[in-house]
Amino acid sequence: MIKIIFAFLVAVILFGGVSYKLLHTTTINSVSRLKKTAGQLMKTPSSPTQIQKSISSLSIEAMRVKSYPGSAVSIEQTLTPASNYSRYVVSYMSEGLKIYGLLTVPTGQKPQNGWPVILFNHGYIPPASYSTVSSYNVMVAPIASARFIVFMPDYRGNGNSEGTPTQPYITPDYVTDSMNALASIEKYKDADPQKIGVFGHSMGGNISLHELVMTHDIKAAELMAGVVGNESDLANWWSHRYAVHSIVGNDLDTYYVFEKMIQDNGIPANNPTYWNAIDPTKFIGLINAPVQIQVGSADEEVPITFSSSLKDTLSQSGKVVDYHLYPEANHNLAPDIYPAMQTCVAFFKKYLQ
Repeated sequence: MIKIIFAFLVAVILFGGVSYKLLHTTTINSVSRLKKTAGQLMKTPSSPTQIQKSISSLSIEAMRVKSYPGSAVSIEQTLTPASNYSRYVVSYMSEGLKIYGLLTVPTGQKPQNGWPVILFNHGYIPPASYSTVSSYNVMVAPIASARFIVFMPDYRGNGNSEGTPTQPYITPDYVTDSMNALASIEKYKDADPQKIGVFGHSMGGNISLHELVMTHDIKAAELMAGVVGNESDLANWWSHRYAVHSIVGNDLDTYYVFEKMIQDNGIPANNPTYWNAIDPTKFIGLINAPVQIQVGSADEEVPITFSSSLKDTLSQSGKVVDYHLYPEANHNLAPDIYPAMQTCVAFFKKYLQ
């Protein structure tokens, strides 16, 4: 009997040891993956101190004082023209990286000071699947046909652009690429640098909102189904998407880094000093351009409350805001994308032509 009890105790100890080892190994592997992802995307070793230093570049003040020199816009490929505008694949430089983009230029008699410009910030598409030529045609074409120059930067790591793809919620890279695109198109020979608007869809709405609080060179802004919630909204959004397994690939990498930010700094409610500093919705007072917001009530990708809350914040701050909600329209404003784009074009014409 004593031998049986002794054997049982040995078995329990051995099983407990194996279980601890498996659990401990799993935990280490999970943390290791998170740190590896954070280290790769932030381009720094994964120690908390070094990640913190890199993340601090997300502060609005740091982004406002940063230099965005842009470069000359170089034509890489001439595409088949549309009825009243030419189309090109072009490139420009951003932090030493060659970034590609789509450029459309109206044909016909150019205004004395050049054509008005729309800087087009596209939304999230898996970077390897993004196409300079074909992505976002349904939104680009109506603006280009209305006799605006349209400049849509690909961002780094998207399509053929150099660099590593990231997202604007965890690094300033895409905002930097778009700001350098803005500086580049301001120098373009056919552009009127005094009449530049910005269009942002989905993730591009987040980039555009950053730009609105960073520069006064933008004279009108369209935010369509934008990721324009505050940092608490974004934290809840990422957590929900992860919980329902709706994110993979580059999106999943972004989630791990965002979670690392929360681990290091606490949730927004507990550390407003850190999170408010990187939140463009806390700098609405700096905006001086009129803003049009359009969103569909059936959007299952981005909460429509992001857009309605931003509308309220802009309105309460005395800003010019034009809000349109399309019943039953999805994240891409279908089936109402054509009237939505007509509304967008009318808005840009009002303030830029």
